[in-house]
Amino acid sequence: MNIYLFFIVSIPIMKQEKSYQITLTGKEPLLEETLQEVQGVKGVASLQHDPQQRTLLVTIEERRRDDAAEILQEVVELIRRAGGKVLTEKVIHPVLHMTCAACAASSQNILSFVPGVLRASVNYGNGKGQIEYLPGIATPLAMKQSLQEIGYDLLTEEEESSFKQMEELQEEDYRTLRRHAILSVALAIPLVVIGMFFMHAPFANIAMWVLATLILFLFGRRFFVGAWKQARHRSANMDTLVALSTGIAYLFSLFNMLWPQFWESRGLEAHVYFEAAGVIIAFILLGKMLEARAKGHTSDAIRKLMGLQPSTVTVFREGRPSEIPIAEVMVGDIVLVRPGEKIAVDGEVIEGSSFVDESMISGEPLHVEKSSGAKVFAGTINQKGSFRFRADKVGKDTLLAQIIRTVDEAQGSKAPVQGLVDRIAAVFVPVVIGIALLSFVTWLLLGGENGFVYGLLTMVTVLVIACPCALGLATPTAIMVGIGRGADEGILIKDAESLESAKKVDMVVLDKTGTITEGKPQVTAITWSLDATPLHRDILYSIEQRSEHPLADAITAELRKTSTLLDDVNILQVSGKGIEGTYEGETYYIGNVDYLTSKGVVIPADLMQQLYLEMDAAHTVSLFANREKALGVVGITDKMKPSSREAIAQLQEMGIAVAIYTGDNEKVVAALAKELGVTEYRGGVLPEEKAELIKKLQQQGHTVAMVGDGINDSGALAQADVSIAMGSGSDIAMDVAKMTIISSDLQRVPRAIRLSQATVQTIRQNLFWAFIYNMIGIPIAAGVLFPFTGFLLNPMIAGAAMALSSVSVVTNSLRLKRKSF
Repeated sequence: MNIYLFFIVSIPIMKQEKSYQITLTGKEPLLEETLQEVQGVKGVASLQHDPQQRTLLVTIEERRRDDAAEILQEVVELIRRAGGKVLTEKVIHPVLHMTCAACAASSQNILSFVPGVLRASVNYGNGKGQIEYLPGIATPLAMKQSLQEIGYDLLTEEEESSFKQMEELQEEDYRTLRRHAILSVALAIPLVVIGMFFMHAPFANIAMWVLATLILFLFGRRFFVGAWKQARHRSANMDTLVALSTGIAYLFSLFNMLWPQFWESRGLEAHVYFEAAGVIIAFILLGKMLEARAKGHTSDAIRKLMGLQPSTVTVFREGRPSEIPIAEVMVGDIVLVRPGEKIAVDGEVIEGSSFVDESMISGEPLHVEKSSGAKVFAGTINQKGSFRFRADKVGKDTLLAQIIRTVDEAQGSKAPVQGLVDRIAAVFVPVVIGIALLSFVTWLLLGGENGFVYGLLTMVTVLVIACPCALGLATPTAIMVGIGRGADEGILIKDAESLESAKKVDMVVLDKTGTITEGKPQVTAITWSLDATPLHRDILYSIEQRSEHPLADAITAELRKTSTLLDDVNILQVSGKGIEGTYEGETYYIGNVDYLTSKGVVIPADLMQQLYLEMDAAHTVSLFANREKALGVVGITDKMKPSSREAIAQLQEMGIAVAIYTGDNEKVVAALAKELGVTEYRGGVLPEEKAELIKKLQQQGHTVAMVGDGINDSGALAQADVSIAMGSGSDIAMDVAKMTIISSDLQRVPRAIRLSQATVQTIRQNLFWAFIYNMIGIPIAAGVLFPFTGFLLNPMIAGAAMALSSVSVVTNSLRLKRKSF
């Protein structure tokens, strides 16, 4: 049963039936009978059925207000378990007016109650909700209205405009907080002075009442309004704690000021605590102001990335240059880039040349030369020259937009430990209220003649010192800063779980081509047998021209000037082994020694000698043969990246074992491994075999990270505990790996692991201090030290401690921005 905190909100309603349409995509199984078995489902009908898409009409009987949401979630889960695909929308929207972790838990529950919402995850750290819903059933407007009922709100504009709007609202809120904090502190100072030095003066109580009233109901009004909205919906958050504690202190003081004889007739002094109520509000406003400013810095990475895109761009329309807003740029437009300008969209240079600074995306400081045919990317900065390029990707399709979306989603994701924190935060406020009441009753029964006053003070102090904010900020702020720092370094991390998992890695498996080497193979030599003819050279060139193998480009580049492209050539690619081609009825093979041997091909002695020479030089070898014998040997080299040796050395210094698994020849891999100081290596490995090798390492107890190009290593990347894809520019497949390195620098791999280790350490520090603060602070506030020391914690000190606790957690997370990796 869903709850807001501990208050049941599953309200009975008059029984009614409603129908909802769910769209399925692709060839889906027939599920009507199965779905009929779900409790609450009264009927299922297929409205539309075609090979690509059909619509199910699901009729649901609703007895409670959240029945529809729960039943639809169960229906979709059942469809997915049966292999079906449901058409859904996934969005990220800012959630406004949250003041603590309990607010995030409450708003998350509210969104989950909206019919058609399948999953909602609200992050207090970045103030955003990630929502998956069924279009046509749930709408952003319905979600917005459901949150508004309890005092929250949802920004439902497009991603970029909502970010800017949220920035503006946060800045406006910060300015208001700062003004209220400064003014409340200004009033709290004379309030404290009067309470300490002039408390017996005739005017003291009236003056303190006036000052406290101004502080509470002018500058602290937000807490009372928020608490009232929560109470109306039988919920509670930090506003509740602040309003209860200061309200009780204020009303008790007001009673004592107006009717002091009530206590004096019983031989007790009528104390007032206006200064406690006022100072608590002042401290909390001050803490909230500092927290808002510190939290703002956790979004610096997104802010910086969005700032890379210019607002206008110069394009050629009807042969003339004109400056237009970036939103109006279309695919195919010719864009002019002048010296010092930011590149607005992705495209290909068609005229001119220059050097471009791509460091803001790749993290690599060297400027990259761009001339005709070169790719350019949005957000990079042109240097001295001018050039024109054709726009290939605009708007949400650019590499920069993909990076922003990845970072935004990752910063809003939750680490596994956050599940425990969320469960604690959901019950934290009611538990604290219970402890405060228990403290009051205990003092009332056991405190003697001052029991009521001491009980009231300890109740107020417990309510004040308890801080769900520090608990709620401990994990997400560290995750946000860690993922943002990774983006600054050209390391894209897909989610919080991946960032946390990387810390445990003790084995890194590396692919060779494009990972350790530059991925730009070059032919060292082509040696022909005595039986080879110029026609054979043309056949080799024609087969390779049609091949998708990574080495084919190198061979065709070598043969292009001396060979003729033949039309009547057909090929069959054999994954991981080689190519089989035919010309005029004759079959030819291209591949490694094992592949040709399996085909019964004989390798002549002269070619065998050349084969060994190439292999001894650590070159990759490809043989060309007909059905009977080999006709040529192609030697290919792929230079090792300058960063590879240092990256592997760093991993080994960190205590992480390194392995090289590649499809290249065993002898070539052995030479490379020896040069790099790697003892675990394997050559001749097919793509599907890499996944099996990684599985064996995992069975031996290793936590494995696989580093590959993200194209040929999808199976191995999926099997690994942490998958890291490397590449550059738009060729990166960001969806195949949990981490993506947007450069060719292998040193980013140990850097990513060190970043993970530092982030997890920061999370642990934050959670330790947040838990310790509450575990020690609440009992002291309740007065457990009084029987032994006579000490009772002053509510004003408790207010200061509460205000600073969340600020300290955010500040500790922000240290990651300055740490070197």
